[in-house]
Amino acid sequence: MLYFNSDRIEKKIIKIVKDYSLATGSNCFVIDNKGMEIFYEHTLHNHCQLCSFLADEKKHYPAHCRHSHLYGGYQAERFGGSYIYFCPLSLLFWASPIMIDGMKEFTLIGGPALLIAADEYLTEEVLLKHKIVDHKQAIIKEHIHSLPYIETQKASSLAELLKSIAISLSKEQEVSLEQKKILLQQQSRISEYIQYIKENKDQPMQVTSYPLKKEQELIQYISKGQKAEAQRLLNEILGYVFFASGQDFNVIKLRTLELLVLLSRAAINGGADVEEIFGLNYKYINLLDNFKTIEELTFWLSKIMFRFTDLVFDLKEAKHADLIHKALRYIQSNYQGKITLEEVATLVNLSPSYFSKVFKEGMNCSFTGYLNRYRIDQSKLLLKTTAIPLSEIGALVGFEDQSYFTKIFKKNTGMLPGKYRRSNLSIFQNTPEIRN
Repeated sequence: MLYFNSDRIEKKIIKIVKDYSLATGSNCFVIDNKGMEIFYEHTLHNHCQLCSFLADEKKHYPAHCRHSHLYGGYQAERFGGSYIYFCPLSLLFWASPIMIDGMKEFTLIGGPALLIAADEYLTEEVLLKHKIVDHKQAIIKEHIHSLPYIETQKASSLAELLKSIAISLSKEQEVSLEQKKILLQQQSRISEYIQYIKENKDQPMQVTSYPLKKEQELIQYISKGQKAEAQRLLNEILGYVFFASGQDFNVIKLRTLELLVLLSRAAINGGADVEEIFGLNYKYINLLDNFKTIEELTFWLSKIMFRFTDLVFDLKEAKHADLIHKALRYIQSNYQGKITLEEVATLVNLSPSYFSKVFKEGMNCSFTGYLNRYRIDQSKLLLKTTAIPLSEIGALVGFEDQSYFTKIFKKNTGMLPGKYRRSNLSIFQNTPEIRN
């Protein structure tokens, strides 16, 4: 239980991934629990080509991509086996986890694709946001235009198909040599600590009493994302639990439950999403009775600790980037109507105050500032390409008050709407609307 023959399952995954890519025309690849690719099948292009190109000036992009796909896999596990998300460069991907005994072992990733037209993407997401210099723009444009443009419904269908494939692969497997090695190393370290306790059982209480100080240190390491140090302390705490329990498996399971709560608290203290941690905890608690040996139980608990540490540290930025992109897409699709910060925060499952903070940090402007700027950009397009009366332009782009529209327009452009139209649109110079 909990262990699988990685060679066998990887061969099966590779065949299915090739079939999926061939049948759908979409790129597909597989990552492990560290976010590293174990296989990649592409139809038209290398999915990381754009990130690799930008890495010349933005060295952090490859790591951000890895964290983004790892985050997508975790979210897919959380939300029933499928998750559609945006990478740091606003490209669309979809993920489905391969589950082994209730734990994610691999993730199938589909994409990338564009959810908006290539020219619109280039203007808003790459050339402006990332300040691409002129001599690189031609290469960027060529790559972006090679990406498939898909509608929302097709993206959902591709994601559901990938989910079905992942479910078919989520079967119990035999133990692999690599996992045996990890398990033996952990058991060896726990045994060493048990021996240390036995040799020092006549020493003062700090050796034989429950190691509360180690618990506090473990919380600190998890909240800082320091996995190696956290694993060492967890092994020592488990060593004490095994020694004090007299190898009574039922007692050990109860203490494991307490440690699970401890790990949860540490992750939340480090900034992980409370609802996500509680949701995972509920699932893990229901799995606790499935374990029959101490070895299985301890290995499982270590995997949970790494998962929680990822949520605290590595995946925070990927999560925020995905949520911001979803918020931007919602604004761009609904700007003509009334949009509130509370409404968009609910859409991305954040509190309004926290969403406001995340949005400002990611976009270098407030939510309201971005919304107004986007509406003004759309009004400028109408002013340049149509003869719609000035009195109607503001309402068409989502401003309920005409005077407020005029005020914001001047703040963003330095001129009034009428003057902007006269200076940018020659083909309507003789229309009554322009002379007003």
